[in-house]
Amino acid sequence: MQITVLTENTSVAGFPVEHGLSLHIALNDGRNILFDMGQSGLFARNAEQLGVDLSGVDLAVISHGHYDHGGGLSHFLALNTTAQVYLHREAFQPHYSLRETGLRYIGLDLALQGKEQLVCCGDYTVLGDGLTLFADVQGQCCNPVGNRLLYGPDREHCDDFCHEQSLLIEEEGKTVLLAGCAHRGMVNILQKATALMGHAPTHVLGGMHLVKSGLDENQEQAFIGELAMQLQQYAHCTFYTMHCTGIEQYHKLKESLQEQIHYLSCGEELIL
Repeated sequence: MQITVLTENTSVAGFPVEHGLSLHIALNDGRNILFDMGQSGLFARNAEQLGVDLSGVDLAVISHGHYDHGGGLSHFLALNTTAQVYLHREAFQPHYSLRETGLRYIGLDLALQGKEQLVCCGDYTVLGDGLTLFADVQGQCCNPVGNRLLYGPDREHCDDFCHEQSLLIEEEGKTVLLAGCAHRGMVNILQKATALMGHAPTHVLGGMHLVKSGLDENQEQAFIGELAMQLQQYAHCTFYTMHCTGIEQYHKLKESLQEQIHYLSCGEELIL
């Protein structure tokens, strides 16, 4: 399969960027998948530059109900009138981020609820041959500290991320796990994916939400050290991170994981 980064926070190829994530996955059997849509129509403009035909996408997934992953939904629906878009049934609940000026709405465009192409999923959904969506991840191992700044569906309680779902792709002996921000904790998501598949993924792509932790340097180093140790338990898995992991945090993970982890930027392609 070939995975192309349409939107990400950084670029090494001169593509415009934004705080967001969008990946195009071309499977070897001919199916095309869009995983997340960034916060605007930028993913579509970059796709055109990269020669990716979004009208040919067979299905799309929104990993969770935040604007930087589903903000481009209206643009996708205008470009592709046939592909179903799978999002969790709680994705359209209100979501907020605590900023210096107070709570800011960071949810999806509520005007898009009920659109014909949207499919609201539960906690386990089979999308077709080798494609599985799952949510309801439990556990507290290395949960992102930055989650404390995120609220929803009301303004009184921190988000529990019941709206977050991850995608598993099995093709030609590979099992690829895609996680948008891993708000439920990458280790916990890996544990559930392994339980569902009966074996660990061979590749993991996604953000790990290590930015805006509020930890001091020593605390952050300890947290990232523990996370790296947990990820090293998946010795046959290669990680490709991006977006909300943060560049400095990625380099700290790299010190421990070395060639087990890499960073993907906007415009880059990965062939598995």
